[in-house]
Amino acid sequence: MTFDVAAEAYDRFVGRYGEGLARGLVAAAGLQAGGRALDVGSGPGALTRVLADRLGPENVSAVDPSEPFVAALRERLPGVDARVGSAEALPFADDEFDAALSQLAVNFMADPEAGVAEMRRVVRPGGAVAACVWDYPGEMTLLRTFWEAAAALEPDLVTRRDERTVMPFDEEGELADLWRRAGLADVEEGELLAVASYEGFDDLWAPLELPVGPSGSYAVSLDPGRREALRAELRRRLGAPEGPFELSARAWYAVGTA
Repeated sequence: MTFDVAAEAYDRFVGRYGEGLARGLVAAAGLQAGGRALDVGSGPGALTRVLADRLGPENVSAVDPSEPFVAALRERLPGVDARVGSAEALPFADDEFDAALSQLAVNFMADPEAGVAEMRRVVRPGGAVAACVWDYPGEMTLLRTFWEAAAALEPDLVTRRDERTVMPFDEEGELADLWRRAGLADVEEGELLAVASYEGFDDLWAPLELPVGPSGSYAVSLDPGRREALRAELRRRLGAPEGPFELSARAWYAVGTA
């Protein structure tokens, strides 16, 4: 399991982009104060926090299969109903929420069609179902550049791990097509942009050795010499930054009506 790690490790990795991405997804879903919302595949709670700020923590629930992430979310947002569970079997009644959202999780679901069907089931008629997935082969700069560096060094080794090619729903329109197949109405799609700041290259590289996600799991699978070669190649491809810098990221989103 690539996310059975401490929440702080995720925070230092793609969690840096989480709040900006979450605000964009909540805006795209058109959430209004006074409703109830569910965060599916919540991780340690970037989207959950934005939902809690908008709706009040007592009106927000969250589900994630990672026990460390759920434990961290409960500590960070004690008023939220946070549960360990899978998207494919949500522990909630039909029509219980005004909206269900999923940030960077649909592509990790064991059965995305079942997961989206469950999101639709727990949302009242007329409510919103929304999600976003990284643009892995395009403008998610960190992960695209990581896998470009890895493939340049050991192309045969990365074939079945490269998120640019193995992740579903990471091309424009694919997530919206999934939403339509799930029977959601009035489907809208678009892009969300986020930016992360780094104190230096070491700040970017450190969480890759913890490890977090497919990229971190790949990095720690290498022996020290090959890992250092990957580190050097990634740094080179990012322009060999000497001090603080920023990276941008794009995700594709889809929103539909239950």
